[in-house]
Amino acid sequence: MNKIRIKKFDILSVAKMYALMMFVISLLIAIPYGLIIIIFSVIGAGAARGNEAFAMGGFGIVGGIAVMIILPIIYGVMGFIMGVITALVYNIFASMIGGIAFEIENVQ
Repeated sequence: MNKIRIKKFDILSVAKMYALMMFVISLLIAIPYGLIIIIFSVIGAGAARGNEAFAMGGFGIVGGIAVMIILPIIYGVMGFIMGVITALVYNIFASMIGGIAFEIENVQ
């Protein structure tokens, strides 16, 4: 078994990975949530009359689509920022105490 120690992370690579993970996770949440908003707004619009129905259904559809687009973008940006902060903090602490040690094994 070989021991390896992570002394430093590349900040940009960690930030990109965090951004992508948060983007994908938020898609898994935002798409169903946006569809639920759209479905309930259309159902609610069916109960209303005239311009109220059009406004209720239209705003719900636009809101649902906006949730599905804007939420993943916001989460991706937040993930990037948190990745930068996390990698910076890890690099600072690793320089003080030596980083994380782990063992690897060659398997054939």
